[in-house]
Amino acid sequence: MASSAFNSIKKTKIPFSLNSIFFRKKSSFFSTLIKNHHNQILPSSSSSFSSSPPVPKKVPFTVSVHGVTWNDPYHWMNKTNDPDFVKYLQQENAYAQCFMKDTEEGQKGLFSEMISRMPNKISTPPELWGPWLYYQYIPEGKEFPVLCRKLAAESKGWMKTVSSYVIGVSKEEQVLLDWNEIAERYGYVHVGTCRVSPDHNYLAYTIDVTGCEQFVLQIKDLRNDCVLPTLGVEGVVSVEWAQDSCTFFYTSSDQNQRPYRVHCVKLGSDSVHNVPLFVENDSGFCVDIASTKDGKFITVNSNSRTSSEVYVINATNLQTGIQRFCKRVSGVQYFLEHHHGFFYVLTNSRNVGEESSPSSGEYYLARCPVENLQSTCLQNIIEPSGEIFIQDMDMFDEHLVLFLNKEGSSLICSIDMRTIINCEEQMKIDELSPWFFPLPSDMCAIAPGSNHDFTRSVYRAVVSSPVMPDAIVDYNMSRRTFSVIQQEEVINISHKTKYHSNNGERSRNELLGTISKKEDNIQNNEVQRWSDFAEIYSCQEKEVISHDGERIPITILFSRKAHKKGQSPGLLHGYGAYGEMLDKSWCSDRLSLLDRGWVIAFADVRGGGGPDPSWHKYGSGMSKLNSISDFVSCGKYLLSEGFVHERRLGAVGVSAGSLLVAAAINMYPELFQAAILKVPFLDVCNSLLDSNLPLTVLDYEEFGNPQLQAHFDYILKYSPYDNIPEGLCCPPMLVKASLNDSRVGVWEAAKWVAKIRDKTCTQCSSSVILQTNMSGGHFGEGGRFGQCEEAAYEYAFLMKVLGES
Repeated sequence: MASSAFNSIKKTKIPFSLNSIFFRKKSSFFSTLIKNHHNQILPSSSSSFSSSPPVPKKVPFTVSVHGVTWNDPYHWMNKTNDPDFVKYLQQENAYAQCFMKDTEEGQKGLFSEMISRMPNKISTPPELWGPWLYYQYIPEGKEFPVLCRKLAAESKGWMKTVSSYVIGVSKEEQVLLDWNEIAERYGYVHVGTCRVSPDHNYLAYTIDVTGCEQFVLQIKDLRNDCVLPTLGVEGVVSVEWAQDSCTFFYTSSDQNQRPYRVHCVKLGSDSVHNVPLFVENDSGFCVDIASTKDGKFITVNSNSRTSSEVYVINATNLQTGIQRFCKRVSGVQYFLEHHHGFFYVLTNSRNVGEESSPSSGEYYLARCPVENLQSTCLQNIIEPSGEIFIQDMDMFDEHLVLFLNKEGSSLICSIDMRTIINCEEQMKIDELSPWFFPLPSDMCAIAPGSNHDFTRSVYRAVVSSPVMPDAIVDYNMSRRTFSVIQQEEVINISHKTKYHSNNGERSRNELLGTISKKEDNIQNNEVQRWSDFAEIYSCQEKEVISHDGERIPITILFSRKAHKKGQSPGLLHGYGAYGEMLDKSWCSDRLSLLDRGWVIAFADVRGGGGPDPSWHKYGSGMSKLNSISDFVSCGKYLLSEGFVHERRLGAVGVSAGSLLVAAAINMYPELFQAAILKVPFLDVCNSLLDSNLPLTVLDYEEFGNPQLQAHFDYILKYSPYDNIPEGLCCPPMLVKASLNDSRVGVWEAAKWVAKIRDKTCTQCSSSVILQTNMSGGHFGEGGRFGQCEEAAYEYAFLMKVLGES
């Protein structure tokens, strides 16, 4: 993939299903916390249970900014090593346990439901890369995945190799990385990045075992299964290999967890801590490194939220050093790939070739020769087509893959590279004979697999929707056929309806190859098709008119059998930040709510991803109030249209999404009757005023810089912590935090709860509970059983305060 993973401070995404091998270019955060440490959210044995909420101490602390002065008596909570603060969190955990005591049997029942839908063993289909077949699986009874490989059977042709693997003709399995072993040793594991060397002899990976996201780099020699002892470098974010498989690059972070330096190390060298190859001194920029798909170049990308500066290293000839491709221009971004002597560049600069050209929200594809590496020499190749916008690209020897957005829906197409190479003038996508990858419905999201092999003509993707379990699909770009290789198995649910395609059947037969009559019969007995639950669960896309007339997309999910118009409880999800689409992919845990008649809705408010590139702009910075108003409008719509009972609507926000929910509650306290705020960003003004907090400066482009008076005045209008109304009858809230969270400080949740109890109705605020994981980080539990436990707890809370059905 061309665009780099820019990990935002308030963004959370925890994948559950094993969709891809962990050496893809966009780092997947598979954070995991071992299940038997889950009880660390509870108080120590010496703590006493209490039926009344704890009352923290107040310490006078005055803040003065731009002539405005206020007192923050809970500022002391910022010191997380203060024994009084730890004691307070334990008391809150005790109170939460007391509050939820009557739901314990319900939690057990919900947990049993959720795990009963899981197969005993979860695995990904193998993916061929070089002489190896790579895959992952979660062993029976285990929480976490294992990354493995097998030597491909010695046969000619990729199709026959995979066919041989499918029928079991392959070599001995080799375990590359076992998350379970690390979790059992340390109690917590978060794997950041995995990279296999080009010769397949080494695995570079980064792990965090505390939750603080201080990742340690490890290099494993896969020939002898040993971790090299001298390479325990801390604070590493991204890693890439040079073509010699002995030299690798990595980025290291400063004290604010900002990746800002690039190092180059040769295996066997005496010192890892050598002179950096590149240093980014601007605190508003992060450095990321990525290998081009063909492995011939390493790109060094210095990115802010809106701008980028790119450097290039020849991975086959390191003596050429590092060369700059472009100077940074405010609002202009560049992402590079390489193909046979040309750099292909995804950029939002409308007039390429002019370094000072103004940017647009739309992305274009341009190119320049390797020997003339500079942005002023770019030639435009592809421009957006009407309502179709380019979001990302992937490059193969024979095909270009484009990720597109059409009015908020995801599309992917492939274009023959011969057409691109011969292109002498700028063209629209539909003029290049694209093949749009077939999808079962417009509501499907499509995400890339690892697709590491530059020479392949088959593109692997994961297709999912709110009513369709994740399907791993191989798209043959040469033949323009596709095959559903595997779909997530859901047990104890019946009456599935199926989409099917002759193309899907034909390409599956071609993929497996004709081995023998007997083997053909085995494969043809069970031809896979799209499979969903649309006959049982309704999934509707609507548009809601917001305060300023803008149409806000909302996705509404409910059981056709159990839903009762005007009577059902409901839950509205929102995020609205960083231009990120709200995750609406399949989640089997939701069935425990849907089958009880609940409505689950997703509001794609401004600030997140949406119908066009401006969607983010008009819900961020000095337009942030739009996203809050959009969310409120979506909540009112669910009530007015009878999807949800007027006194039974809840809301959930994660990280930056919690800002959305909490601000809406402050402004419209009667709208939501319950809320769940997870690792919440709530003390917006105070946090952004403290530039020493991790990654705060980077968030000035997203939320504004309160050092500027206009920004300060605007932020103060919505900052949840600063706008709790006196005497408010607040709804019941479950607030979840992690002690070691380095992205959103645990004190944000603690201060919010303390202030809610202090300022609002005493009776109402007694139903606000704070649950803190005393050993985890921002990403919490990622194991399959741990996630079910968390979901069961949250659903039990909602049923307690809103009613079960």
